[in-house]
Amino acid sequence: MDPDSLLDHLRRDLDAFRACLDGDSAAPVAHCGDWTLHDLAEHLGRGNLWAAAAVTERRGDLDPPAAPRGRAALARWFEETSAVLLDALGADPSAPAWTFHPPHTVGFWRRRRCLETLVHRWDAENALGAARPPEADPACEGVAEVFDTMAPRQIARGRAAPPSRCLRLRATDTGASWTYGPGAPVATLSAPAGELLLVLWGRRPAVGGTAVWEGDEAAGRRVLDGPLVP
Repeated sequence: MDPDSLLDHLRRDLDAFRACLDGDSAAPVAHCGDWTLHDLAEHLGRGNLWAAAAVTERRGDLDPPAAPRGRAALARWFEETSAVLLDALGADPSAPAWTFHPPHTVGFWRRRRCLETLVHRWDAENALGAARPPEADPACEGVAEVFDTMAPRQIARGRAAPPSRCLRLRATDTGASWTYGPGAPVATLSAPAGELLLVLWGRRPAVGGTAVWEGDEAAGRRVLDGPLVP
């Protein structure tokens, strides 16, 4: 996806996440430990400020303040963090920025925050019982990011070993495909792009529903075990 499209999707998902804050902020968030919706909003909002500082101050050590308590105060605070982030990301996407992985540009953060917000928008809506699947285009970008950024970072940080076998993922709604690991694929996992993204981020199981395996499923699932993402 081009940088402007990523920014447009980010705006929409920030707005959709903000709308969730009119719901029960004490709602538990599945797949995020013991977090509530308030905790998730704090995580995403603080991340907005951290990423903005990475762009405007070229630093990765900002420790943003905690989110306020109270539904109205939390919603206002989240809106403010979103505005700070979007203002920072309005810079030229090729401009330099601090990042934790190449490329070291503003464009990195357009992509990263778009995809972070996409997954957490789903988390928030799911917590309130109204989750919409990720849209196909940003979901494809998210699958690619797992393999070109997140999984290599997991390996570099000693959190995962390099895969010993190759897995192919195929998006049934777009026709896009990706491979991860050495050699020829031992298995293929097919599903709509949004479902593949949710599988990679541990939000959906890799079996049942729309997921279809071909080849050596056991070997393919071992590649997914990674862990591929933080």
